[in-house]
Amino acid sequence: MGTPHNEAVNGAFAKTVLMPGDPLRAKFVAETFFENPRLVNNVRGIQGWTGTYKGVSVSVMASGMGIPSIGIYSHELFHFYGVENIIRVGTTGALSEKLKLRDVVFAQGACTDSNFAHHLGLPGVFAPIADFTLLETAVAVAREQGVEPPVGNILSSDVFYFKKGGGLEWADMGVLAIDMETAGLYLNAAEAGKRALTICTVTDNLVTGEALPPEDRQSSLFQMIEIALETAVHMAER
Repeated sequence: MGTPHNEAVNGAFAKTVLMPGDPLRAKFVAETFFENPRLVNNVRGIQGWTGTYKGVSVSVMASGMGIPSIGIYSHELFHFYGVENIIRVGTTGALSEKLKLRDVVFAQGACTDSNFAHHLGLPGVFAPIADFTLLETAVAVAREQGVEPPVGNILSSDVFYFKKGGGLEWADMGVLAIDMETAGLYLNAAEAGKRALTICTVTDNLVTGEALPPEDRQSSLFQMIEIALETAVHMAER
């Protein structure tokens, strides 16, 4: 089979794929959490792995950074590999002083400054939202683990180095945090008739200036990854 960006054979990916941005984080998830992980894609170093978690087949593959990148990889997974659910597991910058470092944020919706949806030719503005079944399942899993996650809007921006504003203007509208991928993922899922959800760990706060040091970032993601994997187990029964 294969695509211009994915050398995996048909059936190589599980029904649910976790999608961090960093290829090395995809490798970390597979080697740390999966039973019998195997590398199924390494085109351009965008690692894709499949294994089992608690006896359920699950995959993880990197998305790269930004909406154009996750737009390519999620499109191919949804349309060419039969993937039904993509759960983005990433990091985020908080836009609210109420959010603390290491908080796990669930993106119910994604505002954006991107023009990505333009190619769909819609006669208006599409509101990218998470799949409710995935969101409801993940929130239930988090609560079982003693976590009451913040759920709400995030901002998916095309800009990392802002010349003005830094995204904080969106905080007045109740937007919780900022990333660079979720709106594109949600748009692709809607177009494909599939499910998507973003779960992000707060690694810095744009309001307070707090930030996790680089050496603490990897360990801070364990809770988010475990919630995503337990969600994948529950989704296997649906």
